[in-house]
Amino acid sequence: MRAEPVSLLGLHALPRTTSSLMEASPRPLPIAFRETEPRSPSLFSDRDAGTFFAPLPPRVELAPKRPTIGLQHLAGPPKDVEWIRKIIGRAESGAAGYDAVQHGAKRKTPKRPTAMTLGEIFAWIKDTPGQPHAIGLYQFIPKTLSRLVDRLELSDDVMFSPDVQDRLSDLLLEEAGLLDARRGAMSRKVFMNNLAKIWAGLPTSNGKSYYHGHAGNRATVTWAEFDKVMVQAFPARVAQNDVPAVK
Repeated sequence: MRAEPVSLLGLHALPRTTSSLMEASPRPLPIAFRETEPRSPSLFSDRDAGTFFAPLPPRVELAPKRPTIGLQHLAGPPKDVEWIRKIIGRAESGAAGYDAVQHGAKRKTPKRPTAMTLGEIFAWIKDTPGQPHAIGLYQFIPKTLSRLVDRLELSDDVMFSPDVQDRLSDLLLEEAGLLDARRGAMSRKVFMNNLAKIWAGLPTSNGKSYYHGHAGNRATVTWAEFDKVMVQAFPARVAQNDVPAVK
């Protein structure tokens, strides 16, 4: 029996297609934005920061440490995930929150992103080549969004709601090492640096974005602010190893 995908907060399973997760092929992406996605420097006009997965240096793909068909094994106290989501949203999407669309997109979505289905989101991406398409609270870019949607086996008629965006981001938190951080097998600093390799608005332990200086990217929160939130997320469970700063 195949496990139902659920969120890190233990909410009800999402609607999904009937095809197997292992059999599902990645959603094809138009060549126009597969290789020529513009490198806009900011989500908002008054910010220099890049958004989700800045293009340079070479993107770091953090592979899951264990199979992830369904997310039941991530169920647990929600406090850590809620704190992490807040700091990512603050760094990436600002006041626009779940309805954020990358500032550099000349042709915006026809409706608020949260009022659109996944199918409508992908149609907007296909119909507006040659511009950035980072979208939502976590500023998903097309390639990443497609990969995560396929992993959760979500159909095109699923709404791009806050709940769905959260569940998609849960996969990225897992890839960054959330399970190891929860049980103390990964230090808070290492986990934070892993998150910074995914979201350009977060700082690494040297105080700068992992993608600092590339396409205008910079950290939009300080390391002290980031660490303060993560202490709230993991008050006593994370091993405090002395880990060298990211170069």
